[in-house]
This record gives sequence, structure tokens and C-alpha cells, in this order.
Amino acid sequence: METRLLLAFLLMGLVLFLTPYIYKAPPAPPKQPVPAAGKQTPQAEKKAEAIPARPATASQPVPGQIQDTAEREFTVDTDIYRIKFSNRGAVVHSWVFKKYLDHAGKPLELVNQASFAKVPAPFSLSLKDSQAADVLNYGLYAAKPSPGGLGIEYEFSDGKNHAKKTFQFTKDGYLSQIATEVSQNGVPVDHLIQWRGGFGDPTSLNRIAEQHVVNYDLSQGKLITRDAKSVKDGPSSVTGNFSFAGLDDRFFAFVILPRDNTSTTVVAIKDDVPAANGKEEMHAGVEVGGDTVNRVMAFVGPKDIDLLRKVDPKLEQLIDWGWFGVIAKPIFLALHWLNDNLVHNYGWSIVLITIIINLVLLPLRFAGMKSQRKMQSLQPQIAAINAKYKGLSLRDPKKAQQNQEIMDLYKTAGANPMSGCLPMVIQIPILYAFYKVLNVTIELRGAHWLWVTDLSQPEMLPIHILPIVMVISQFISQQITPTPGVDPQQAKVMKFMPLMMGFFFYNISSGLVLYWMTSNLVGILQQWIVNRTMPPPPAPAPKIAPPKKKARV
Repeated sequence: METRLLLAFLLMGLVLFLTPYIYKAPPAPPKQPVPAAGKQTPQAEKKAEAIPARPATASQPVPGQIQDTAEREFTVDTDIYRIKFSNRGAVVHSWVFKKYLDHAGKPLELVNQASFAKVPAPFSLSLKDSQAADVLNYGLYAAKPSPGGLGIEYEFSDGKNHAKKTFQFTKDGYLSQIATEVSQNGVPVDHLIQWRGGFGDPTSLNRIAEQHVVNYDLSQGKLITRDAKSVKDGPSSVTGNFSFAGLDDRFFAFVILPRDNTSTTVVAIKDDVPAANGKEEMHAGVEVGGDTVNRVMAFVGPKDIDLLRKVDPKLEQLIDWGWFGVIAKPIFLALHWLNDNLVHNYGWSIVLITIIINLVLLPLRFAGMKSQRKMQSLQPQIAAINAKYKGLSLRDPKKAQQNQEIMDLYKTAGANPMSGCLPMVIQIPILYAFYKVLNVTIELRGAHWLWVTDLSQPEMLPIHILPIVMVISQFISQQITPTPGVDPQQAKVMKFMPLMMGFFFYNISSGLVLYWMTSNLVGILQQWIVNRTMPPPPAPAPKIAPPKKKARV
């Protein structure tokens, strides 16, 4: 029984807890400065060579030409984020959140600055005519900022290729209005809006695997996700009626919400972008649109369940609750309610939820403790059986006979040895559900508790206190919990369980350690009460064999 329990924890640890030891948090990529006015990135210079020179002078302008004479920046500053535009391509060079920090403690930059050397910047255009696309993505657009500084209109024409882009933001909202239109020689041209070279928090753990191209297919009623690895052999394009489409990582999303009943094309792309170590990393890129005029709403923000539901109920699908979503989501909603209405701290919310879960499991735990007391009264008989088979290895066939005799003894006394394991087995899916809640909900990202600065991350102290307290509490729980009938060899193995759990929990999210530690402390209190109020029943009287009758001579 205990060996199986040990194997269960080992398997659980392999699935859940070895990830931090395999994927180390990469260093934040170095920020590259946005090109100053009049300067170009190496990629822009390369593309600029493909743009044919046109004889233009101040006195003799080219007919139909609309463009600026120098590169200029424009900044949109809202209560939520700061966005820097460049009129070279009418693209975004920086998108910084004011209310969120990356794991290095700096303002969160969603645009991968290192990607500019390889791919166009966000909100560039994709056309079937690649030469025309280069002209439009690296030309100098004429800019018309809107009153109030919350929007801008860009327009460019070289006499043949014409494009117009409009961006409009709100002071305190995550939704923006975006419109793009393209024509060649006066003929409208289908095109897509791009965000290439990666998206999201560049300092998050395993960030490459967490970047996805996403689209919600209304006909299938499900979210479709593709990462960079899935399209390593070439771009993957889908067209249909989508509720939204774009990019996301673990906590943030950029999605375009097309107009109702509009067919939309979504292209997933793998972009190889230079990393801090000099090598290239593959990042997810996306192209969305497909019309000659794309008028859409864009959401760039956190995957906050209340915010997503308010923008579009389908956006809730961006939060991946995992295998036990039926448990994880209710746990998060309960934590969210306790934080908002009672304790105003997610750490104390975890403590309260843990106590409530243990109270719900109390009848099962009480039945298990009662059964353990019965088994404790059988200890002399069990000791006699173990002595009878002393010295046998675990593989010896007589071991089965030994176990059968013990099980027959339990059956006679009405004791169930498995009843003590049931609460532990039920806790495993709850533990995984907590793990998912801490790893996919933006509300727990950066949530503090006492000395813990972020419940979704390991402790920042040189020595992690919570895992040590958890190991001590588990040792105490083992000492005060009777384990009658346990094979001595199995008991030796079980003594190492707290240390093994401490190893698994040492470098995982503090909130998960807090949950398990609190569960141990509640279990210790319950066991102490049972030990004081429920003494073990007296051992049953041994059966006396009737005297043998003497044979008559």
C-alpha cells in the first residue's frame, strides 16, 4: 500500500515538479534601442534597397506620393500602457504595461526587441506581393495624430502602392480600434496584419513553449492553439469564422476580434530570432485579416478572467485549466471571492480554502483514523505474523501468504487499511488543480503573502522557508499517526517521504507549498484531537483452540 503511494507521488513529481529543474528561467533578452530619427535597423536598410528610388524634389513632387522626409516617433500614453510607434512602416516598436512587471522587476515589454533584425515590427502588413510589402513596411508614412494623443493615422503612397493605418485607444481600456487598407494602382488589395517574432513576458519560465497562435473557431466551438514548433516546416494558414485570433503566452494576450460574420484568415509562423546567448530561438508569429480593408477591435492585455469575460465570453478559453479544470476553476473562483470580499490577500485565501477542503474531507479522514485505531489494537497479532515470516525478502512468494494472513485479521476485526489512504488519493487532483491555478491566473501572478513576494513563483529568499516548514510538518504528522501493520522495510522507505516531497516542492510556486504545508498542519491538529479523544480499542481476545480429545485404547 505504502509502496504504491510512494510510486504515485513519484509519478506526480515527474509530471508536475521536475519542470523547474529541466527548464531554467532564461535571462531577459537585452533591449535594443529604437532606431533614432533618420537611422534604420540593418533589416530596414536591407529592405530599403529594394524600394526603387523616385526622382522627387521639393519643387517637383511625384504625383500621388504621400510620405514623410524623416523617421519620427509617436507615443500613446494611457493609464494602462505606453506604446511607441514609428512612422517607418507605421508599426509599433514598444508596448509596455504600466501595471505589470516582468520577473526581473522591470516594466513589462510585450514586443520582442531582438526580432527587429529579422522580421518586421508588430502591425506591419503581409501581402502576396512581397516587394510591395517591403515598400509598405519600410516606407516613411505621413502621420496625423488625433486630438488628445490617444490615436494616430498613418498614410503612405509612392505613386503605385498606397496604405493607410489608423489606431485609436481609450484612456483606461484594453480595447483599441485598428483599421488598415491597401491598394495598388488604385485597386484594393487583400492583406493581413502581422505580429512577428514573439509576444509576452520575455523573462517567464519556459517562455518559448508558452507562446501560441490562437483562434477560436465558432463552427467547431473550440480554441485552436499552435506553437512555433508545430509550424517549423512552414507557415500554417486557416480561414473561417473566428471569434478572435492572435497570440498569447501564459498570462497575456494580443487578439484581434473581427466583425461579426466576417471570414478571417489566420497564419501561424515560426520566426528564428537572436537570443541573448548569441544563438537563435524560435518564436511564434501571426498574421490576421485577409480583406482589402480590415476594421477590427484589438485586445492587448492580461488574461484576467473578469476582464476577458467582459470583452468577449469566448476569451475565457484562453485560460488553460488543464486536465482537472472542473476542480481548478472552482478553486480559483473561491480564492478570487475570498480575496475580494473577505481577507483581501491571496495567501490567506489559500490558507482558508485549504482548511475548508480538509473540513470537507474530515468524514473520510475520521473514518480512516477510526480504522487505524482498530488496526492499532491488532498490533500484537500483526507483530506475531511478521515474526513468523521474519527475514523474507519482498520478492519471496511467502510474502503473499504473510499479507493474506494480515488481511484476514483486518477483515475479522472490521478494519479497512485502505481507508487511511483515501483522503491522500483525493488530494492529488486537488494538488494539481492548485498547481494550474497558480500557473495560469494573472491574479496570482505577483500576489504576496507575509515574506513571500510572488505566490506563483518560488521564494526569493536564499533559503526557502515554506518547503522546510512543510517537511517538518510532514515528519510530525508521520510520528503522531499510527501505522499498524506496516512492514518494517516499507516503514523505512516511508520515512524518506517528507524529504522527497521537500525536494520536489523546494523550487515550485510558493502558493502550492503553502497549500500542502497548511494541509499538513490541519492534519496534525485533527490527528492530535483523535489521539486524545479516541483511545485504541482493546485487543480482541486470542482464540483458544479446544483441547484435543484423547484417543480411546
